[in-house]
Amino acid sequence: MRRKLCRGEGINVDQIATPQEAIQNKQYKMALIELLYQLADDDFILAFRGSEWLGLAPHIEEDIAYASINQATMGHAVMYYELLESLGEGSADELAHERKASERKNAILLELMNGTGSYLENPSYDWAFTVVRHYFYDIYKKLKLESLKQSSYLPLAQAATKIKMEQYYHVMHWKVWFNQLVLSGGEAKTRMQAAIQKVWDEFADVLSYGTYAADFSKYQLIEEENLFKQKWEVEMQQVFQKAGIDYPGPPSARKGNGRTGMHTEDLNQALSILSEVYSLDPQATW
Repeated sequence: MRRKLCRGEGINVDQIATPQEAIQNKQYKMALIELLYQLADDDFILAFRGSEWLGLAPHIEEDIAYASINQATMGHAVMYYELLESLGEGSADELAHERKASERKNAILLELMNGTGSYLENPSYDWAFTVVRHYFYDIYKKLKLESLKQSSYLPLAQAATKIKMEQYYHVMHWKVWFNQLVLSGGEAKTRMQAAIQKVWDEFADVLSYGTYAADFSKYQLIEEENLFKQKWEVEMQQVFQKAGIDYPGPPSARKGNGRTGMHTEDLNQALSILSEVYSLDPQATW
């Protein structure tokens, strides 16, 4: 049985009786919307960066597998955008394609280009960076989904339950690549170490809940930020230990905090490509 929302000063949530009751509380709804934007924008932009590897992956089997992962990840973003649509934020297509970079809530790490060049002109992409970014993010995402399954907002908890069924396979896919390259030695290991450092320099931004962190936990939308970070750190320490790599300590966020609207030019470049076809006729049904 789901317990009722306690209204008034010092509002607290154990569990929400219904989504309708939850969103009647303005503060709760604002926190929920912020969390959904973070979840949707993260998966949306990373799925796009992954799609840029189509036809460029190391071998044909990986090309097919990676394309499937990106399609699933974009599907996860759609689920979150549709939850936002149900809360009156606009259509899912509008939220995905019409919002400016400054309105996006994705972590900066996830928007960074795969390497130099572009998909159509002299792409020189870094497979090591791609492997590390995806692996570390998917471990983070797996833990986050476990927490979201207990969310006080039932539609979000239900979405997390569905998504987590696919997430296991995503983690396993990148785990194989990560261990294979790190443990192989030589140039592969050297490139992986450089990629690990690059990802670690920005991963604190991924872990950030942004300015609504206190409300996220207050309304039990997701577990408390520091507790979640501790769980992720324990998981990552095991990853480094099994790979025979020294754990580098707490990650950084050198380029800023994407949760607060800080972004790089890489995001503008991505959004211009993502919205190119949609902008031809926003009213069309794709």
